[in-house]
Amino acid sequence: MISKDPLHGKTLEAILNELVTHFGWEALGEMIRINCFTSNPSIKSSLTFLRKTPWARKRVEDLYVNMIDRK
Repeated sequence: MISKDPLHGKTLEAILNELVTHFGWEALGEMIRINCFTSNPSIKSSLTFLRKTPWARKRVEDLYVNMIDRK
C-alpha cells in the first residue's frame, strides 16, 4: 500500500535541502524565525537544532508539505 503521507520516506536533511533550494536561507528565515536560518545558516547547524526542537521541526515539515502541495 502506498502511503499518502508526503513526509513518508523523507529524511529531515532531504526536506531541509529541498526547502533551501526552493526558498533560499533568507526567505526561509523570514517564514520560520529561528536563528539557525538567519544567523550564519548551514544544513548541519539547522539539523542539530531541528532534531532537538520539536516545535521548530513541525514548522519546517508543515512548510515542506505546503510547498509540495502547491507544485
